[in-house]
Amino acid sequence: MSEIPYGVGEGPATRVSLSLPEGTAEAIRRRVGKREFSAFITEAVERELRGQILDEYLADYERRQGSISEPEQERARRVFDEVFAEEGQWPAAS
Repeated sequence: MSEIPYGVGEGPATRVSLSLPEGTAEAIRRRVGKREFSAFITEAVERELRGQILDEYLADYERRQGSISEPEQERARRVFDEVFAEEGQWPAAS
């Protein structure tokens, strides 16, 4: 059986085991309800992944070109989010 490579946010849902502190799990349930619990976790994880991918890009750029000021980093984050929203696909970073 060959494995199909899915990008972040793609592919069928798969069941995973997740351990959270009970207080955190209860706070999520109160905020979004039982039915939206998985969607909430998925969105949070994808948001974190997007941030980490951008951090990797910025670190790579700084290694090659030198340091980036805080305003330039913020601008890069805005541009990254705009491009991501337009493309509808996750960028790849290594």
